[in-house]
Amino acid sequence: MILEDTLLRQEKWRFLDQTTPNKAFDALQSYATDDTLCRFIGGEISPPTVRGWVHEKTVSIGIQDTKLPKLKEGIQFLQEAGYRVVLRNSGGLAVVLDKDILNVSLILPDVKKGIAINRGYETMHTLIQDMFSDFNQVIKAYEIENSYCPGSYDLSIDGKKFAGISQRRMEKGVAVQIYLGLGGNQGERAELIRSFYEISGKDLQEKYHFPNVDKNVMSTLSLLLGASLTVNDVVLRLLNSLRFYAGELYSSTLTAEELDTLPKYYARIVERNKKIM
Repeated sequence: MILEDTLLRQEKWRFLDQTTPNKAFDALQSYATDDTLCRFIGGEISPPTVRGWVHEKTVSIGIQDTKLPKLKEGIQFLQEAGYRVVLRNSGGLAVVLDKDILNVSLILPDVKKGIAINRGYETMHTLIQDMFSDFNQVIKAYEIENSYCPGSYDLSIDGKKFAGISQRRMEKGVAVQIYLGLGGNQGERAELIRSFYEISGKDLQEKYHFPNVDKNVMSTLSLLLGASLTVNDVVLRLLNSLRFYAGELYSSTLTAEELDTLPKYYARIVERNKKIM
């Protein structure tokens, strides 16, 4: 599915591989990395970048989750279950991160007339369709009600959600982020988030809507496609798909200038987490 009119078609794509879980590199550092990249890519100092990242046993909550009346009890429940809890700076509600969840960020410059929000989502949808086009399955984008972190661009096969997309916009850069449930026990993940919302008192307030999480509307790509997919398998698919669109695709690490700036954005998100947690 090679499309001419797509944000995937860039003169250069840089790939950052952070898919090996590392206790010294947590989810907050991941979100700070995307903020750093937004600054440099939005300023057209660095090229458009795709970043793959994986973290062990973390629940990433959204801003709206902080409105839960008994959030502290919910966080304690997650921590006692062995999960680190972080507050991210992109949209959406609580999601689970673990070794079988691949996260991908597409960071692009928001130049000229700007990138419409839906266009960012559609770009990620196109990329995922491309990556798995050899399977005889249709990947649709629409809200899967009663999934965790429901949104209008949930990705699903036969009504079963396996991925969710969010965006972060700052410093003239756009980070389109997706989590892909590749394997593992999606039922357990769904039950974890369902319990988190119950314990956090989602029904004790009426101002905000939180999902009644149903594990039966969620699944993994491995189950939906009938194939055993590892993080490495899917990263290879990611790179093969991008090669069709990129004038040049190369692997790299953060530049020295980006590394010097990263601590500033990390300090910001750590401070935000201190206020909430």
